[in-house]
Amino acid sequence: MAPPSSGVAHRILIRPVIAVVSASWHYPLKGIVYFIAHPFLYPLLRAQLFPAFILSIFVLGNLFFWTYLPQVAFLAIFHRAGAWVNGTFLVLGEGAAIVALLFEAFFVDESQLDIFDSILVDKGFEDLVSTRRPVAVEGVNPVKRLGRPTRSSVYGPFSFRQIIEFIIFLPLNFIPIVGVPIFLLLTGYRAGPLQHWRYFKLREFDRKQRNTFVKRRRWQYTWFGTVALMLQLIPVLSMLFLMTTAAGSALWAADMEKQRQQEEAQIREDQQYNDDLIDDPV
Repeated sequence: MAPPSSGVAHRILIRPVIAVVSASWHYPLKGIVYFIAHPFLYPLLRAQLFPAFILSIFVLGNLFFWTYLPQVAFLAIFHRAGAWVNGTFLVLGEGAAIVALLFEAFFVDESQLDIFDSILVDKGFEDLVSTRRPVAVEGVNPVKRLGRPTRSSVYGPFSFRQIIEFIIFLPLNFIPIVGVPIFLLLTGYRAGPLQHWRYFKLREFDRKQRNTFVKRRRWQYTWFGTVALMLQLIPVLSMLFLMTTAAGSALWAADMEKQRQQEEAQIREDQQYNDDLIDDPV
């Protein structure tokens, strides 16, 4: 039997590669690619596409018509050249907050939940999903294998704190050059962990376990939330990216589960090796 030290050396050698490949910031982008490549998710999008499009057009159209020029004029007092750019981000941020508040509250959470769970099923983690809803052994596709949740289930909790902080941080866009990046990072700091609320529930985390898990990955969640927010600031398509971000969140959770299982298997292997040494020291 190979000594466990060889496994430790292997993990040390591949750790830099894993760090690059599993960088959290690219999961929202991977979610877009995965969504496009897997047609079984399309019905979940079609059900929300038209109301999302109409809602985004209505909110952004009104904001740009009534508030854009006054806000640009106000910003021009502090910085001339960047007023138009910062004003655009400011209005887009306001629009994203309003649309997300309305859409997530009334339309999209159930679809995000199904996207997240179906991707975990597709990745082979039926046992994890089945702690909260039945999963058929066979089916046409992962979405159709999902049963109705047997326990209270949401993709992400409705957070007044996040909305309030979003509004409070909006004036940061007034700051020339650095204001927009700071705004995105601060809001991403809060939004990132909420994207894995479903994962925490599937893992049966209590509040202390959840906080510890997030604390160890604080910057990873911040970068994930920041990129997800940037996608949601794209006019009209923001609600589409709410759906694809759920896919990216599920892909990240699946990779976390795979890594956790590998680490647990390695621990068992090391423990078995130590037990064998005790039983047969020669």
